[in-house]
Amino acid sequence: MTTRLGQGGALIDRTKQVEFIFNNVRMRAFEGDTLASALLANGQRFIGRSFKYHRPRGIVAAGAEEPNALFTIGEGKTLEPNQRATTTEVFDGLTACSQNHWPTLKFDVGAINSRLSRFFPAGFYYKTFIRPRAAWKHVFEPIIRQSAGLGKPPKDADADRYEYFYAYVDVLIIGGGIAGIAAARTAAASGARVLLCEQGATFGGRALVDDVEIDGKPGADWVAQELETLTALENVTVRNRMMGAGVYDHGYALAYEQLDDHLASSDGPRHRLWRIRARRIITATGAIERPLSFAGNDVPGVMLASAVRDYVRLYGVSPGDRTVVVTNNDDGYRTALALHTAGLMVPVILDARQSANGVLPQTARAAGLKVETGRGIAAVKGRTGVEAVDICVQAGEGSIIDTIECDCVAMSGGWSPVVHLWSHCGGKLVWNEEEAHFLPDPAHPPIGDDGEVSVLAAGAAAGALRDDCLENAIAAAHSAARSSGYAAVDVPKPQLRVPAEDPMAPVWVMPQGAKATLRAKAFLDFQNDVKVADVELAAREGFESVEHAKRYTTLGMATDQGKLSNINGLAVLSGALNSPIPQVGTTTFRPPYTPISMGSIAGEARGALFKPLRKTPIDRWHDSNGASWEPVAEWRRPFTYLRDGETRDDAVKREILNTRTAVGLLDASTLGKILVKGPDAGRFLDLIYTNMMSSLKRGSCRYGLMCTENGFLFDDGVVARLSEDSFLLHTTSGGSDRVHAWLEEWLQTEWWDLKVHTANLTEQYAQIAVVGPKARTVLETLGGMDLSAENLPFMKWADGQLAGIAARVFRISFSGELSYEVAVPAGQGMAFWDACLTAGEAHGIMPYGTEALHVMRAEKGFVMIGDETDGTVTPQDLNLGWAVSKKKADFIGKRAQMRSDFQRPGRKQLVGLETLEPQTVLPDGAHAVEPGKNAYGQARTIGHVTSTYYSPTLERSIAMALIKGGSDRMGEVLDFPVEGDRVIKARVVDPVFLDKEGERQNV
Repeated sequence: MTTRLGQGGALIDRTKQVEFIFNNVRMRAFEGDTLASALLANGQRFIGRSFKYHRPRGIVAAGAEEPNALFTIGEGKTLEPNQRATTTEVFDGLTACSQNHWPTLKFDVGAINSRLSRFFPAGFYYKTFIRPRAAWKHVFEPIIRQSAGLGKPPKDADADRYEYFYAYVDVLIIGGGIAGIAAARTAAASGARVLLCEQGATFGGRALVDDVEIDGKPGADWVAQELETLTALENVTVRNRMMGAGVYDHGYALAYEQLDDHLASSDGPRHRLWRIRARRIITATGAIERPLSFAGNDVPGVMLASAVRDYVRLYGVSPGDRTVVVTNNDDGYRTALALHTAGLMVPVILDARQSANGVLPQTARAAGLKVETGRGIAAVKGRTGVEAVDICVQAGEGSIIDTIECDCVAMSGGWSPVVHLWSHCGGKLVWNEEEAHFLPDPAHPPIGDDGEVSVLAAGAAAGALRDDCLENAIAAAHSAARSSGYAAVDVPKPQLRVPAEDPMAPVWVMPQGAKATLRAKAFLDFQNDVKVADVELAAREGFESVEHAKRYTTLGMATDQGKLSNINGLAVLSGALNSPIPQVGTTTFRPPYTPISMGSIAGEARGALFKPLRKTPIDRWHDSNGASWEPVAEWRRPFTYLRDGETRDDAVKREILNTRTAVGLLDASTLGKILVKGPDAGRFLDLIYTNMMSSLKRGSCRYGLMCTENGFLFDDGVVARLSEDSFLLHTTSGGSDRVHAWLEEWLQTEWWDLKVHTANLTEQYAQIAVVGPKARTVLETLGGMDLSAENLPFMKWADGQLAGIAARVFRISFSGELSYEVAVPAGQGMAFWDACLTAGEAHGIMPYGTEALHVMRAEKGFVMIGDETDGTVTPQDLNLGWAVSKKKADFIGKRAQMRSDFQRPGRKQLVGLETLEPQTVLPDGAHAVEPGKNAYGQARTIGHVTSTYYSPTLERSIAMALIKGGSDRMGEVLDFPVEGDRVIKARVVDPVFLDKEGERQNV
């Protein structure tokens, strides 16, 4: 059984005991324990269930590659599912629960799936849930959704805090083993700014466990000495508990720092997401030991050989009293020797190779350990724990030649470099036949913006698994320093001594000719229950691409991303296809390397900061004067201003009638204001807008449309020419950032040779609309500018002063009334608003909100982006063809609008609607139908309502709609079914309901 040893444990402090709870049972551990080592120390080797078959699962690994030991940590507001026990540090009061079982871990109803596994082979879900079709929605889908996923999502709001951190360095080194430390020391000597990060709590990697000697010192002593030197250097930052999550283009990397997961309490942030810009990146991420595929290799107690000696030497824990070691390489003997030294029994070492005469095998024999070559495991006996192993000849089919009682199996299938980060940004891989693994291809590395190698692999991550590890890392650091602009400085090269090892023998299935019954119990992906037989079935059924086989079998699609299963799975697929492994290829590695918390991704963006609220300079006045708010993109805007005893409808009606008959005041500061400046500004805008902007005269304005490459309308607004080389673009309130990004994208990627600069000035100005028949009178009362129709006609602008405040006055209108939009510096916005209210008091001035604005624009037939558009609407559909130039050689969307579908008759077109019952308002989005049924027996829809209001000006309801062939349906009465059997009838009319000639706005 598993237990705590009386000796050993380099990482634990036996003087500091802590208590934790696992599945409601209180247990004890030492400070420095991981949850995995603590559970093993308490005799708990059966820790969870697999996803598909609910088979008993135990701890397999000791690091981030662990596929089985996933727990829900914490309770209530601190609950976090799917946390790896192998990387979770124990602290006093920690609470952990096993997952994927019901009602209990030992008695799980879902375990019936294991008994029925022959009916659930790879891809069974693709073949099973097809018929009857009617059962999908009410039977199949609910069951699948209920069964999917691991762990239970938190129900309470997260109580912890998270943050971002930005770092700029010359050399980023990911991985704190001996290769990463040597690389950091070398790069730092050149003067480069170095950041060294290690995902675990301790530095040193395998040097803390394995018997390595560096410069005549034990590996652990050398690591401690080098770390002390590094932390004293001003140009070096050293961080532990910080995982390199992803490497991207342009020297950008993400790192995930766990700040207080190991603490019982903390006032600081829990996680920190580092956003790093580095001139060069070195991945010293080490290598991962591979499991072996034999029947029963998933039984609790079957572990990686390296993990077994980790628990013995680092945590003073025995994974078993009697451990059988099975290996295909010399490294497995290190585990046997570590167990023997700790006083634990090793009944036999099974070596799949025909001979084993290296230094380590000879040392094991000299220690009195039994070694059998050419042998393998036919099957492991036991259900919730290892009880015995059946031994067979590796070259055979699995005939049992001996059975040995044991309670632990240490398996070693060789080592694979951790190439994930290298691959994230385009680094290619090459197959090493001798070591049977993929490693970074130095001939095809990731290339940076300067044309040089941007990411370098070092040490075991580069395939240097033995005494060439440090030499390889130092060479990578020299290269990184030089290409970062620093002269490489020679530092003393550490001398690494490790025992020589004989070549390994690739073993992908044990035994080599295993029968079908054995292959059906030999697991590749422990978490997703993917077996050797599943991958072979996928190959037989035609899934020859590794990506197709991955999705068909779910190999490598679990939370561990196939860290233990990928190479073995690729090799099995290769054998089934009778193709070389390099030809089969690898699956795609995607960031993050291991899962990171959603909280770290959001950082401080939560609660009120999740989406920061934008406010205009007049916001406080609105709030204290009855504003009823509505969200408009990131802004909050007054929907209407309520007075005592009023409903919202009453308030909107009052504001509309007052604006139409007297004067209204609108806070239009949210409109986008983008400056486009440069010698090529006019030429650039001709390409951006559908109509001509370069011909616009200074002091004039023009309405313009922007389309996507597919010809669909996505923003509109008024453009004003400020000077020969400057234009001011007005956009929709929700479109300013989007449009600005759109302009920059085209300038940077397509028309980079144009001499143009842009600036988003939206929040630099307050923009206030003075609207209505008495608008001119109010502004003239302020004094300072001649705003007569002769001096400032419609669609013109002028600079000047109003009420002593510098102002730019645009004669434009979105209501159809006489209107002036006045832009003043944001800091003067409130002063100008107050001045307008004072000057307009005698004329009945009254502020109005967004709903009054929308009703008035609909009365005029003006479209609203987002209401009359949905990403599939062209300017021609909205009767805006007049704003699309037929003379310009090109603009974004021009070619798309020439497609036949855009020209076909019967497209949906914008029309107006008047209900036959004037007081009845159509519901927004209501569908128009025509007689008959479609092929599915449903009503035949011909369009839908885009905007609908009650117009107090016209004393009736009005609506706008997109209707098939709308222009040819004038006068036609359409049916609009609503709730129940009710049908509203409406007549198709011109979408301009008021003042079609524009006399009101032109006075």
